[in-house]
Amino acid sequence: MNVDRLVAMANDIGNFFGGEPQPEERIAGVRHHLERFWDPRMRRQIRSYVDGGGTGLLDHVRAAVLLLDPPRP
Repeated sequence: MNVDRLVAMANDIGNFFGGEPQPEERIAGVRHHLERFWDPRMRRQIRSYVDGGGTGLLDHVRAAVLLLDPPRP
């Protein structure tokens, strides 16, 4: 999938959870959503993007993505 589309989708999820009062709750909400609803290939791609210095993600989305399992070689 196009990484720009993944970034936009992840930020949309981040905006949904952006109203949570605590940063930990925002991060956990995004992580849970990605783990539950995103295909493993999508999760690996967004994680690789962030590991490679990807830009454009909301701070709490970036933090949630970094909690996903790293891609396997």
